[in-house]
Amino acid sequence: MPPSAPTHADFIAHFGPVYEASPWVAEGVWPAVEAGRLDQPAALAEAMRAEVDAAPDEMKLSLIRAHPELASRTRMAEASVREQTGAGLDQCSAEEFAAFQRFNAAYNAKFGFPFIIAVKGLSRGDILAAFEARLGNDPAIEFATAIAQIHRIASFRLADLT
Repeated sequence: MPPSAPTHADFIAHFGPVYEASPWVAEGVWPAVEAGRLDQPAALAEAMRAEVDAAPDEMKLSLIRAHPELASRTRMAEASVREQTGAGLDQCSAEEFAAFQRFNAAYNAKFGFPFIIAVKGLSRGDILAAFEARLGNDPAIEFATAIAQIHRIASFRLADLT
């Protein structure tokens, strides 16, 4: 579906979930979509990325906090369920699940937001290793890393939609 083809409501319904529980990103690019300037998937992806990058840090923090914890049993968006299932996070052993819970708690305590990583193509071991390594980052670096990972997640989601 070319992005400029749908109505505003259809566009937001279709592309609003690209950035987890943050339809403000799709809302922000709507005027350019409506004007026909974002018909190419790459242009839409870049415009959505720029919308996030231009947002105040408080909005970016809300975007980060909209993401579910990894290997969590909490309710999450369908795209997150698919992504985590694809990485095998629904098949953790008791030990792996306990490790994810420890890392989630430690990460949240240090940074005040959930650990974000684009899990596509990663194993549970890869994700746990990244968790452990990134716990050593300072908050500013980790904030930027989380946003970069969110953009990566969004690029995968957009590729699936366009």
